[in-house]
Amino acid sequence: MIDVLVVDDDLHVARINAAYVAKVPGFRVVSVAHTAAEALTALETRPVDLVLLDHYLPDGTGLRLVAGLRQRGLHTDVIMVTAARDIATVQAAMRHGALQYLVKPFTFAGLRSKLEAYATLRRTFEDGGQAEQSDVDRLFGALGSAGAGPAELPKGHSTATADRVRGVLRGADAPLSAQEVAARAGLSRQTAQRYLKLLERAGRLRLTLRYGDTGRPEHRYEWI
Repeated sequence: MIDVLVVDDDLHVARINAAYVAKVPGFRVVSVAHTAAEALTALETRPVDLVLLDHYLPDGTGLRLVAGLRQRGLHTDVIMVTAARDIATVQAAMRHGALQYLVKPFTFAGLRSKLEAYATLRRTFEDGGQAEQSDVDRLFGALGSAGAGPAELPKGHSTATADRVRGVLRGADAPLSAQEVAARAGLSRQTAQRYLKLLERAGRLRLTLRYGDTGRPEHRYEWI
């Protein structure tokens, strides 16, 4: 499980964010704070893996809190969740090491995509080993492309259907064809193909070609 601290000065918003996190498999909220001081105390009492951090706090800013954590040797991962959308703040968040920046208001799907991308990144780091340039590029781009998913589906597309396709691919041990995805998701091949193309354009899938005896390549899809 990935332990999360939710920090937001608005009690109602903090409860909503915590409820969102609890709905994502593999994540659990272990503490909620409404000020920078409360957040610091919570982290010193019980370290967590990830902080969902608002920028505007009663006793300072989220970025000042991050700087204080780093000075204390606390390298907890941070995703900014804030209404602050000025470029200077976004740039400062990047320089302070925030992994992602989610602008309020947002949907559950928007937060979920960030959390799932973060979980994927953690699993990759835990595997260790050596990285080729292509691996490095993929790691640096993993969180950046997290928002291009079901949270931003074009008109006429269903979030539930996109989730079914995504679930099939995430659970697969090897790349799948459109027909295999359709069969596992309980969809028509045409519908599966439509969502696969959408997720591929969003950078969530890797497309490979497998050549058979007919000479016509089969498209196969792998979740990244």
